[in-house]
Amino acid sequence: MAEPRPRVWLARPLFEDITMRLDEHFEVVRTSVEDRYRPADIAAHLRDVDGALVTLSEKVGAEEIAGAARLRAVANVAVGYDNLDLPALTAAGVLVTNTPDVLTETTADFGFALLMSTARRITESERWLREGRWDRWSFDRMLGADLHGSTLGILGMGRIGQGIARRAAGFDMRVLYHNRRPLPAETEGACRARYVGFDELLAQADHLVLVLPYTPQTHHVVDAAALAKMKPTATLVNVARGGIVDEPALADALAHGRLAAAGLDVYEGEPAVRPELLALRNVVLTPHIASASPATRRAMVALAVDNLVAALGCGPDAGRPPAPVNAGKMKR
Repeated sequence: MAEPRPRVWLARPLFEDITMRLDEHFEVVRTSVEDRYRPADIAAHLRDVDGALVTLSEKVGAEEIAGAARLRAVANVAVGYDNLDLPALTAAGVLVTNTPDVLTETTADFGFALLMSTARRITESERWLREGRWDRWSFDRMLGADLHGSTLGILGMGRIGQGIARRAAGFDMRVLYHNRRPLPAETEGACRARYVGFDELLAQADHLVLVLPYTPQTHHVVDAAALAKMKPTATLVNVARGGIVDEPALADALAHGRLAAAGLDVYEGEPAVRPELLALRNVVLTPHIASASPATRRAMVALAVDNLVAALGCGPDAGRPPAPVNAGKMKR
């Protein structure tokens, strides 16, 4: 008698032509509609499966896996994995994977687009026009900040940060960055970037872009004290994670002229956005879409499928998923 196939849960409907590859190896429990899960719902779905393919919307931690004796792998369709309690999953012998690289260039494109929109007041001026307030051309109306020749500060110089730095070369921007450690000289040269301390980055940047992972150490790293060190004419763009920024402090700085503008694609309590940010005209707000191109999202799902197949011991890369996150011993 043949052994039963491993069972996996697909938490969202994601490109059926790609996810149907899971059916070659597993019994697949599919979710046919977008849903917002409570912790108890996720726990129920994980209780009798060997693996799961989830997105940033699904929070998985100790509570959700308490009864998941069979669970061996969770494939996250994202680079970041702050939706997953990595220590709890590692302690339980659950392998976690993510989807790096495939979204680097698309996210860097968007980060630069958000930077341009923020600096040049694109959405603010469009709203003003749509409200019927444009009655004549004016020489000093909607003056924004130049990008060319300005200083770009990048906090978090990983793949996406480097992509943004490369794009800055076309605008003849001076690029400064801060990271946990300096990049190799060859990489710095390719990015035309110079490493500086955190405080110097804040003080020197005309435009600051946040591209660092969200961890307990980076929670609210951009707080009131950090914002006070920035130029009042500076702009701030966040395409990383919402919890990196103290949003009430940011809103207060923007409202009182201590910072010129901000562009945000991510929020601490998303999908909720703080009312004080919504009320400001000098903030560009987008709904976490930095990687949202069809080709990139398809590539993310394809990599997540490859990760899950390999993690559960199937396919040509059995036991060797392309993008593992944790090094914990996987349960058998």
